[in-house]
Amino acid sequence: MDFSQLLTVSISWWDVVFALIAVIAGWILSRFAKRGTLAVLAHVPNVTPALALFGARVAQYSVLLLGFGIALALLGANIQPLLAMSLIVIAVAALVMRGVADNFAAGVLIQTRKSVLVGEDLMVEGPDGEPIIGTVTELNSRAVIMQTLDGRTVHTPNSKLMTETLVNFSRHGERRSEVQVRIERGATPVEEVLKAVTDAAAHAEGVLQSTPARSLVSTVSPERIAARVQFWHAPAAAVATSAAVVAAISGAITAAGWKGTVTSDVMAPPLISPDRV
Repeated sequence: MDFSQLLTVSISWWDVVFALIAVIAGWILSRFAKRGTLAVLAHVPNVTPALALFGARVAQYSVLLLGFGIALALLGANIQPLLAMSLIVIAVAALVMRGVADNFAAGVLIQTRKSVLVGEDLMVEGPDGEPIIGTVTELNSRAVIMQTLDGRTVHTPNSKLMTETLVNFSRHGERRSEVQVRIERGATPVEEVLKAVTDAAAHAEGVLQSTPARSLVSTVSPERIAARVQFWHAPAAAVATSAAVVAAISGAITAAGWKGTVTSDVMAPPLISPDRV
């Protein structure tokens, strides 16, 4: 490109003065644009400081570039080649930053629709397909940051949460778990066995009383009974509460003189597949 073609007319001192005024005015107005954008976004619900700062910088640089463009026009520059170069640069930047833009747009949707909040417990799919459970510690324009049950920090891209399955354990405020019970009851009525097991589970540490615990019979024979005992607990306390329920039901079975087993299927999914450890 012949840059000498950018200037098509002679330049006078007044042209230089007006161009300098345009640059200075653009610089001053860009500062006001940044402050004004920050002030407006501060009153918009669910907009984080990082998102507000990003929007303010976009407004600032846009006004600043507008001031430079006006200055070049006052100097008699042919700005069409500059516009073409700018469009090429913007197109290349858009292709390079597409992933960043996708995460930013997804982050805006997540924070405005409140599909994920700080402090909630989530389950997402890990890099190897294994589920990851963690507590949300931060939301930003790129990713959702979680602390896993085994003390690791996981950065999940915002776009991944918008396009794949997301399990939120905390939104309802309670989570249900269950344990399997098999008891040799002898001549004891089924109702008595179920009542003893249910009462033991209901009074175990961590079991919530807002929704009563219950026992559902799966198999009954003259000597044995198998049942599922369901109970509700805090979203992040599945493992601890299930362990307490197993201990409480085992104690109740022993106290009643029965023989039986209590098993729990609640486990914290590993962050890394066992065959890769």
